[in-house]
Amino acid sequence: MTDAAIDRAALPRAEAGQETRHERRKTALIEFALAVGGFGIGTGEFATMGLLPDMARSLGVTEPAAGTVISAYALGVVVGSPIIAVLAAKLSRRVLLLGLMGLFTLGNLLSAFAPAYPSLLALRFLTGMPHGAYFGVASLVAASLAPPGRRAQAVGRIMLGLTIATLVGTPAATWLGQGLGWRMTFAAVGGIGLVTLVLLALFMPATRAKASSPLVELGALRRGQVWLTLGIAAGGCGGTFAIYTYVASTLTQVSGVPAVIVPVVLCLFGAGMVLGNLVGPKLADRSLMGSIGLVLAWDAVVAALFVVTAHNAWTAAATVFLIGCGFAILPGLQTRLMDVAADAQTLAAALNHSAFNIANALGAWLGGVTIAAGYGWTSTGWVASALSVCGLGIFAVSLGLERRAKA
Repeated sequence: MTDAAIDRAALPRAEAGQETRHERRKTALIEFALAVGGFGIGTGEFATMGLLPDMARSLGVTEPAAGTVISAYALGVVVGSPIIAVLAAKLSRRVLLLGLMGLFTLGNLLSAFAPAYPSLLALRFLTGMPHGAYFGVASLVAASLAPPGRRAQAVGRIMLGLTIATLVGTPAATWLGQGLGWRMTFAAVGGIGLVTLVLLALFMPATRAKASSPLVELGALRRGQVWLTLGIAAGGCGGTFAIYTYVASTLTQVSGVPAVIVPVVLCLFGAGMVLGNLVGPKLADRSLMGSIGLVLAWDAVVAALFVVTAHNAWTAAATVFLIGCGFAILPGLQTRLMDVAADAQTLAAALNHSAFNIANALGAWLGGVTIAAGYGWTSTGWVASALSVCGLGIFAVSLGLERRAKA
C-alpha cells in the first residue's frame, strides 16, 4: 500500500463528488492547523531580520555578527530537512508533525532565554532544523486530502500561513520586539507553536506508520528530475532574495523613500506574496509545468524592470509588490516534487525548502557582490533577472527530458 493510499484510508475522503459536509469540515480544520504552524515558522524566520540592532546591543556583539543568527537558522533548515526526513521515514505523519512543531516551539522558547551569543546561535540552528520537513510533510498531507486536480491549491492553503506571516506576523512581531525586547518576539513565536501543537493534536487524525524506510526516502536522490526541480528552486528563485535583501537600502538611497515608509513598502511585498499564493496554485492545477515556466519568466522581466523603476518611489513600490507575486511558484514546485519523487516524497518535499534557503543565501551573496563591486543598489535587479533566466534554463532541460522519456 502506498503512502498516499494509507493517508486516504485514515483521513477524510478527497474523491470528487464523495465529500460530505462533515468531511470537508474535517479537512478544513486540518489545513487550518497546518497553516497556523506555517504562520508561526514564517513569523519567526522573517521577524529576526528587523531585530538585529537590538540583539547586537543586548548580546554585546556587532550587527554583522548578530546577522549570523539568521544564517544559523537557514543552515538549520538546509541541514535538518534531509536528515529528519530520512531518520523519521517510518513515523506516521501525525507523530512527525507533532514532533517537528514541538522542536520548533522548544527552540523558540529557549531562544527567548539564551544567556549569550554562542548559545543563541546554537538554538537558532536547532530551531531551523524542523522548518523544511514541517512544510514538506504538511504539503503532502494537504495534497493527500485534496480532490483530483486541486492538489496545488491545497498546498497553497498551507503556504498561506507563511505568506500572511510576511504581511501581518512579521511586522507585529518586529513591533513587539522593538517595544519589549527581542526575547519577547521569540517567546511569542513559541506561543504560536504551542497553539499549533494543540490544533494538530485536536484535528490531525492518527494514521498508520508510512510504508517507507530511510533507504526508500534516499531513493529520491537517484532521480534526475528531483535534482532538476530543486535546481529550479535553488537557482531560479534566488533572484527574489537578491532584491529583497537590499530593498530597504535601495528604497532609501535610490528611490527616495523615507525610512519610516520602508515598512509599508515591505508590506506590499507581503501582499504580493499572498496574491501569488492565491493565484499560483490555481494556475499549477491547470498546467503544472506551464505555471512554473510562466512564473520564472515573470520574475526575470519584473526584476529587470526594477533596475529602472527603482529610481521613483511610486514605481519602486509597485515593482516590489510585483516581485512578491513571484511566490506563486512555490506551491507548483512543491507539487512537482511530489510527482517526480515516487515513493520518496517526504525527503523530496522537505528538500524544497532547503533549496529555497540556498536560493536565499545565493541571491543575497550575489547581490552583495555586485553592490560591493560598485555597480550600485539597482544592480540587484540584473542579478535577480539573470538567476531567473538560469532557472528557466534548468526548467527547459527538465521539460525536455520529461518529454523525451514519454516519447
